[in-house]
Amino acid sequence: MKYLLVILVMLGSAFASEYYAKLEPIESFEVKSSVSGKVIFSNSNIEGKKAKNTKVIEIDSYVDRIDLEQSKMKLKAIEEMMKVEEKNYNRLLKVTSKSGYEKDNQKIKVINYQVTKADIEIKIANLKDSIKNKKLVEKNNYIYNIAVKEGTYVTPGTLLYESKDLSKGKLEIFVPIDEIEKIQSKKIYLDGKESSLKINKIFKVADEKHISSYKVEIVIDNPKVFSRLVKVEFK
Repeated sequence: MKYLLVILVMLGSAFASEYYAKLEPIESFEVKSSVSGKVIFSNSNIEGKKAKNTKVIEIDSYVDRIDLEQSKMKLKAIEEMMKVEEKNYNRLLKVTSKSGYEKDNQKIKVINYQVTKADIEIKIANLKDSIKNKKLVEKNNYIYNIAVKEGTYVTPGTLLYESKDLSKGKLEIFVPIDEIEKIQSKKIYLDGKESSLKINKIFKVADEKHISSYKVEIVIDNPKVFSRLVKVEFK
């Protein structure tokens, strides 16, 4: 029994710096709607492919676009009226026969137009932002999953699609805290082959599940195959 215990301890020491991790994309994104509306376009053809400035989802913005054009017209009208009232106010200031009450009333008119102008400008900015957020285009990420179809009504927070950055990959392993200093001076081997890779990050807060370990991240440039199991060794 004692011999068996010694053998187990020796085996544990021999493999203390050997870990396994699944090679994952460097970043994964969940794209959620920030607006409400009906989905009028869902690009199912791009699912499972890499985007190239591709439109993925579009939400109906017809009413927003009409509102935007009308708001722009209102803004021009308000600006013209404000100019007229400002001229009247400046003229009134020069007339000594006019009371302070009349001058103050004219000033209030100018201020009211300024407030109205500011409100419309805010509305225009919000409408532009809403229209922009209703047409989602991916530059070059891999489209992993499209969660909504044409005709679906979405609200803020609804998952629209998921995408992944495949330009780099990452391996995440959990190393016992007392081993961290030792592995930092060693070379990294992947599937038994020496690499020039370095540790990218060490999360020096114990993981919730691996309570006596730190998470260690290793980044790989331009990996060809994702989601494969990789053996990581420090020698």
